[in-house]
Amino acid sequence: MRNSSLFFFLIIYISLQFHIHPSNSQQPYEKNNQLNCSNDINTHGYQCDSSSNSCLSYITFRSQPPSYSTPPNIAFLLNSSASQIGDLNNISELDPIPSGRPVIVPVPCSCTRTRTNDLYFQHNAQYKLQVQGETYFSTATKIYQGLTTCQSLMDQNKFIFNNLTVGEQLVVPIRCACPSDQQKARNYKYLVSYLVTRGDSFSMIANMFRVDQQSILDANQLELTDTIYPATTLLVPLKSIPTRINLQSTPSAPTPDMPPVTPNTGSSDSSKNKEIIGIGIGVGILVIALIFFFAWFFLIRPSKKKRFIGSKAEEKVVRTPDSSSVFTPLPTSFTTCSQINNNSGTNSKSGYAYSEDLKLAIGSLTVYKYKDIDRATAKFSEGNRITGSMFKGEFNGDQAVIKILKGNVPNDEIMILKNINHSNIIRLSGYCIHEGNTYLVFEYAENGSLDNWLFRSQKQALIDDDDDSDCLPVLTWKQRVQIAFNVADALNYIHSYIDDPYVHKNVKSSNIVLDSNFRAKITNFGLARPIENDSERGALHMTKHVVGTHGYLAPEYIENGVVTTKLDVFAFGVVMLELLSGKPAIRPSATHYSDADGLLFMEIKKVFEVEDVREKLMGFMDCNLRKEYPLNLAYTMAQLCYKCVDADMNYRPSMSEVSMTLSMIYASSLDWDSSDDLTNSSSLSHT
Repeated sequence: MRNSSLFFFLIIYISLQFHIHPSNSQQPYEKNNQLNCSNDINTHGYQCDSSSNSCLSYITFRSQPPSYSTPPNIAFLLNSSASQIGDLNNISELDPIPSGRPVIVPVPCSCTRTRTNDLYFQHNAQYKLQVQGETYFSTATKIYQGLTTCQSLMDQNKFIFNNLTVGEQLVVPIRCACPSDQQKARNYKYLVSYLVTRGDSFSMIANMFRVDQQSILDANQLELTDTIYPATTLLVPLKSIPTRINLQSTPSAPTPDMPPVTPNTGSSDSSKNKEIIGIGIGVGILVIALIFFFAWFFLIRPSKKKRFIGSKAEEKVVRTPDSSSVFTPLPTSFTTCSQINNNSGTNSKSGYAYSEDLKLAIGSLTVYKYKDIDRATAKFSEGNRITGSMFKGEFNGDQAVIKILKGNVPNDEIMILKNINHSNIIRLSGYCIHEGNTYLVFEYAENGSLDNWLFRSQKQALIDDDDDSDCLPVLTWKQRVQIAFNVADALNYIHSYIDDPYVHKNVKSSNIVLDSNFRAKITNFGLARPIENDSERGALHMTKHVVGTHGYLAPEYIENGVVTTKLDVFAFGVVMLELLSGKPAIRPSATHYSDADGLLFMEIKKVFEVEDVREKLMGFMDCNLRKEYPLNLAYTMAQLCYKCVDADMNYRPSMSEVSMTLSMIYASSLDWDSSDDLTNSSSLSHT
């Protein structure tokens, strides 16, 4: 009884401490100190105070025509994803955004150590100085609108602050943050770095994001009477992914010389109200603690021993070669398509057992009955076969693709696709389980796979034996650049923007499909695997089970089984080479990695290892383009391919860098006209 009393008082003490003295604030607001570029004032960013070293974060940015007024241009400036900016804000990737309109921008945020050995959250972007006279201060306040500070720029760049010259590339640490442990406990999953501008108040910002005003005050250690300033950031905690900002009463874009913004103040009774609320919370917690104590003492405590024994009977020990004993629940479901919806339990006909992991993986998807799948595919007729185990189907007038999986179901592929929401990744809409097989239902891409478009002329040449058949009109230059940009955006997303980043491991032209607008979508995540955190500390993950398609595999993967994101970068470099040349990754005569004559990624090396690169590149380009492409942009894209397929993975760019470069090529290609002379076509400087 004595121990029970001690336990009771301990619960009360902890509960009262937690509720009367909450610790849910994230970071102190830095007021207007960012205007001071001296090193004696610390405005480096938000300090790392979370158990998470990295997270998906969000920032706001206001459109600045003409340079930064479209998703591709904003994405390039902030090192983000153009399609994600478009999707989050419900805007087109091509149409300009009205001046001053705020948009939400997703960025990966991570804990970084500065020169002063302090740890701050930040997201890195890059900015090349455009005009003479630009400074750290103008870059921070005018170009980036206060998303960074001159002090943090000075700390993380080697250039002397009063001697900056045009063309120098600056590292730009963007202010972002991850939720604190206290915020996570209150179900806050994301933080938005909101740019304050003239006319803002706490209530207005709360209305923009549809959140509680007090949560913003707590997140920034502010009171309702405190002053906030333009060109500074406030953290806005969110419990779900942010959507389009509520533009009602949204102020115009900020300028560095704006006066301080003073929010609406509360009444003089606000402090008294807080005391009353605090007392009420304390009394409420005391009552809850008493109820918990009596429930524990009279109900839970007597049955504790019995319940422990019973729980062991419901578990089994599973031993794996690489781990210690793991307790997992026994499978309990024996289901078919028609039974999952009503949870009818055992299927006496099939007798196949499906784990709780599979039910969790596909539980939120649409459940199809097998008879509907059978009818949609005309009993899986050959006329509906796309390739292999992929069939075309139709449900209530909507077309879809059905993929048949026999035997063990790859739960990882289902879990990845169920949790991914990206316009350039194929969407999994539903499933069916029937007699040991799983049928996955995907969205339908009207224009089929990329390889059919790139190599159809070669297939036709074998049939017609026509000398001119290899130059049939297929994909235009702009379509090819759009496809490359779409795929890069999707790979950058799975590498950096989801909670559990992945390596695709099977990037190739046949796993890229095109919708009616020739927007590219990545498919086939069967080989995808999580990114190992150890690789960030210098320890590479290696596997003995090397799988994939010859011609797309990186040398370090073939030779040593090394798995990193650079594996996808290499394969994507080969896909870009296919887009440029119209040639497949490997010729039928090539049978080994060292066969340079048969591997496409070896051919691009020959282009850049001769003196007359221009003529060599024009000979490398696809004749289907009929020389209707901007040569300077083609050269830039080919050079990017050359870097992506470097034999040393350390010299390959990250997918983030690849996506940024392609966003510039894409934006410039939109301005290019096919009537322009090939030799005087647009260059990257046009952007």
